[in-house]
Amino acid sequence: MRLPFHSLQQVEDGLSEPSPGVVRAMARLKGDIMVLGVGGKMGPSLVRMAKRGSDDAGIKRRVIGVSRFSADGQREELEKYGIETIACDLLNAEALEKLPDIPNIVFMAGMKFGSSGNEPLTWMMNTVQPALVCRKFVASKIVAFSTGNVYGLVPATKLRQSVETDPLNPTGEYAMSCLGRERVFEYHCKKNQTPVAIIRLNYACDLRYGVLVDLAQKLFAGETIDLTMGWFNTIWQGDASAMALQCFGELDNRPIGTPFVINVTGPELLSVREVAEQMGVRLGKQPVFAGRESETALLNNASRSFELFGEPVVSTQELIEWVADWIVLGGETLNKPTHFESRDGKF
Repeated sequence: MRLPFHSLQQVEDGLSEPSPGVVRAMARLKGDIMVLGVGGKMGPSLVRMAKRGSDDAGIKRRVIGVSRFSADGQREELEKYGIETIACDLLNAEALEKLPDIPNIVFMAGMKFGSSGNEPLTWMMNTVQPALVCRKFVASKIVAFSTGNVYGLVPATKLRQSVETDPLNPTGEYAMSCLGRERVFEYHCKKNQTPVAIIRLNYACDLRYGVLVDLAQKLFAGETIDLTMGWFNTIWQGDASAMALQCFGELDNRPIGTPFVINVTGPELLSVREVAEQMGVRLGKQPVFAGRESETALLNNASRSFELFGEPVVSTQELIEWVADWIVLGGETLNKPTHFESRDGKF
């Protein structure tokens, strides 16, 4: 399939396009929406999707993005689309208390990249920050992003990938701090009856970042690809955002005091070797590999999310082709590698 995007604006529009499920969810949802940590890789398109989905549903609501907004122009870009913005350091309890009381919260704040060597801040952002947010928004619905890293390494087979009821066995301080984040939300859910959804996301992919972008860039530059972490899952970021926003509706149907936990990723178990070889054909590059595939990897089974929200709109095959074509086109990337090949949990 030919790349449907030829400019960054088209990419942003594609990432934020609401699915029919999102439009239905926004039609049923009562009250305004606020996204905490909107300044990250995924936040801008998710908050735009919430706004576009609400508009398509004929619902007038405030859609608010909260961040420190350290990147130039990001705040103005969101406001251009009718999204309110508030600059706030969520670790500042006094500033957090001044945020408006909004009934629907998407929590996206946290730290992964740069966590190795900066463990104290990682724990503050991934555990203390959620605790402050839960105290402030005790009466709100909260959809909180987590990671599949909390499961730890599992056998790389089609029959056995991590499901939501599996025991958690995080490797490294980043993953342990993410489990801490989940436990904080779980505690407040049980103690205060705060409706909470926890999304264990494995590798959302934009055309500017993600595992597929990492592989395509290495191929294009003629760099060696390490096969030690030989398997992965990924999903188009727009599909991940759509599933996250639909989680608000699931909170109306869950037992009080029990978090709704859901894996979000693509349906396939992907081989690094096979994906690199396929991309190599499209890029006109011969992959150079090092190492051998280990028997374990960080892998999620997201079948439950497909039962609730449907299969991803963008197939993995389409995504592979889009990323390769974007790299050939010279499209902008974020220069934020996923470090998916890490097996010791250091990011």
